[in-house]
Amino acid sequence: MSDERDSADAAGDGDEDTTGGQTVVVSRPQRPTGKRSRQRGATALAEPEEAESSAEELGVEETSKKAKKPKTAKAGPSRDPILFVWNYLKQVVAELRKVIWPNRKQMVSYTTVVLLFLAFMVALIGGVDLGLAKLVLWVFG
Repeated sequence: MSDERDSADAAGDGDEDTTGGQTVVVSRPQRPTGKRSRQRGATALAEPEEAESSAEELGVEETSKKAKKPKTAKAGPSRDPILFVWNYLKQVVAELRKVIWPNRKQMVSYTTVVLLFLAFMVALIGGVDLGLAKLVLWVFG
C-alpha cells in the first residue's frame, strides 16, 4: 500500500484524491495528434469476429445476421471515364478538407518572406550576371 502511495506521490500531477486510505490518480485523456493510429484498423477488423462469437454465445440464430452480398466478377477498377473523374474529384475534396489552412496573419508573413527572398535572389543573380558581363568585356574587349 505504501509503495502505491509513494509512486503516486512521485508522479506529482496534483490530480490525486485520497479516499478511505487509498490513493486514486486521475489521469487526463491524451491530446489528439492529428495522426490516425494503426490500431483503429486492427480493432475494426477484430470487431466482426467478436460480434459473431458474442452472437453465438447469446444464442442468436443465423438468420438474424446480415446476408453477405455475392462478389461481382470485376477484379480491377472500373473503366468508365466519367466514374473515374467523379471519384477523383471526390477524393480531391476529401483531401482539401484535411488541409490546415493558414490564417490571415500567417499568410501575410509567409508572402512577405517569399517576396523578400525573391528580391534577394534577383539582386544576387543580377549582380553576378553584371559582374561576369564586365569581366568578359574586359578580357575579350
